[in-house]
Amino acid sequence: HLPDAAEGSAELTYGALIRGAREVASGLRQQSVGPGDTVAIMLPTGPEYFEAFLGVSLCGAIPVPLYPPSRPLLIEDPLRRQARILANASVSVLLSDDAVAPAARLLKADVPQLRASVTVAELRHEASGHLDLPAVHAASPALIQYSSGSTGHPKGVVLTHTQLLANIRAMGTAAAIVPQDVFVSWLPLYHDMGLIGGWLTSLYFGFLFVVMSPLAFLSRPSRWLRAVSDWGGTLSASPNFGYEFTTRHIGEDELDGLDLSSWRIACNGAEPVSAETIERFGERFGPFGFRRETMLPVYGLAETGVGLTFPPLGRGPRVDVVSRQELATSARAVPVEDGSATRAVVSCGRPLPGYAVRVVGAAGHELPERSEGRIEFTGPSATSGYFGDAAATKALFHGSWLDTGDIGYMASGELYLTGRAKDLVIRAGRNLHPEELEGALGDLDGVRRGGVAVFGVPDEVEGTERLVAVLETNISRDDETARADLRARVTATTVDVVGTPPDDVVLAPPGSVLKTPSGKVRR
Repeated sequence: HLPDAAEGSAELTYGALIRGAREVASGLRQQSVGPGDTVAIMLPTGPEYFEAFLGVSLCGAIPVPLYPPSRPLLIEDPLRRQARILANASVSVLLSDDAVAPAARLLKADVPQLRASVTVAELRHEASGHLDLPAVHAASPALIQYSSGSTGHPKGVVLTHTQLLANIRAMGTAAAIVPQDVFVSWLPLYHDMGLIGGWLTSLYFGFLFVVMSPLAFLSRPSRWLRAVSDWGGTLSASPNFGYEFTTRHIGEDELDGLDLSSWRIACNGAEPVSAETIERFGERFGPFGFRRETMLPVYGLAETGVGLTFPPLGRGPRVDVVSRQELATSARAVPVEDGSATRAVVSCGRPLPGYAVRVVGAAGHELPERSEGRIEFTGPSATSGYFGDAAATKALFHGSWLDTGDIGYMASGELYLTGRAKDLVIRAGRNLHPEELEGALGDLDGVRRGGVAVFGVPDEVEGTERLVAVLETNISRDDETARADLRARVTATTVDVVGTPPDDVVLAPPGSVLKTPSGKVRR
C-alpha cells in the first residue's frame, strides 16, 4: 500500500506486481537486455519502482538501484555525480521517469556502455505478448548496491540470490516475523534498509508493506507515525536521524488519536544510535502506546545485505556507560558511573543466526571483550566482493573475515558500535569520534541541526590532526557579537564532550555541509 498526501493512495497486489514486472521484462528484452546485463533504476517510490526492479530480475539482468533526483529543476548535477556509478557498473540501460529521462540521455558521452535511457511506460509500450524468461541461478547476482557515499570512488556490493535470501531469512528469524505483520516505511528504496529490510523482506514473507516517499516523511514526519497508527503497523525502521527528527518536528495538534500500541519492532540502524534520542522518542510517544522495548538498535552494512546484529526481542535498548578518557587514550570501554566524563554507547545486539562478529586490533588479532577495534564479520550473505574492483575486494577480506570499516567493542557477547574507522580524528594521541560531537553541537541555539560536520585535517607540524568543526547557522555575517558568542559556546561544548578545544570553527550558511543521498554527513 502506498499512501501519498498529494495523489491519494495506491494499492499494489502480487498479481498486479507480476503482470507489471513481466511487461517491464518484455520491454527490456526488446532493448536487447539479457542475463548478466546491468540495469540502473532511478525512480521515486511508487508502483513503477517495484515493477521495474522485479522486471529487471525476471529477464535475468542485475538491478542497480540509484538515488533519484529530488528536485526536477536541478537534475543535471545529480546525474553527473551518478555517471561514475553508471560507468563502474557497466550499466546498459537506465530506467527513470519522465522528469529524468531526457537529461539522462545526455549521460551517454560519460557512460560508453549506456545504450538507452527509458521510462517504464516506454517499456510497456514496447512489450510483446510473449515472454521467454531465462533461467535464474542461485549463484547469479541479485543486485548491486552502491553505498550512498560512493559517487567519488564507486564501490558496488554484489549480492547473489542465495546471499540475499540468506540475509532476509536470518532477519526474519531474529525478528520472529509472521504473515500478519505490517511493515510501515518512509525509507528510500535505493538504500539497503528500505529496499531489502523493508520491501524485499515483506515480499518474501508475504505481509503488508505500507510505504511512502522520503520526501513525504521529511515534509511532515507525523505521516510516518500516523501510518503506523492507521494500518496497525508492527514493524518499521529508520536511521537514528528519523527518530530524532520525528521527536522534534511533530506538533501536539498532530497527535490526536494516535495509537502506536501495535508497534512491536522499531529498528534503529544505518548510523550510530544515540541513547539520548532513544529516551526522547520514548518519552514523547510513550503516552500514545509506544513501548521502550519496541526500540531495537541494530547494525548492518551493504556487504552483508543489510542486517548483521539484532538485540533480543522485548528487552529494550541496553546502554553501556563508559569512561570517555579510557576509550580515547587506551581504546578500552571501562564501565563507570554516569557523569560528565562518560560516553553512553548503545548495544546493537548479537550476530544474526549463522553469522559471526569479532573485533580486531591493528595487527589483525582478535581483541578481548571491551577492547575497541575494527569490526569484522562472516556469514551466509557475505558479499564475494565489489563489482569490477579487484583491489577494493582484496582490501575487504582478511582471510575468511570481512572488514566492515567500522569500529566498536564486544561486551557480554553484544556489539557496541563507536564509529567509522575512517572518520576517527586522532589528535594528540586521542581517538575522537565525530558523531558524538556533531550531535552535541547540533543542539546549540543558532546551529542548524543536521548541519554540523566534525573532521580532522593533518597537521604536519604537530604530527597530529587539527580538529575542525563546520556549523551551518542563520546568524548574519554582520552580527559579529552573536557569531563570537556562538564560537565561544562551540568551543566550550567541544571541551566538555571530547576534552579538547577545536582548532578551527567555521560558521557557514545553510546548505554548506554536504550530505550523501541517505542524509549522512560527507566529512
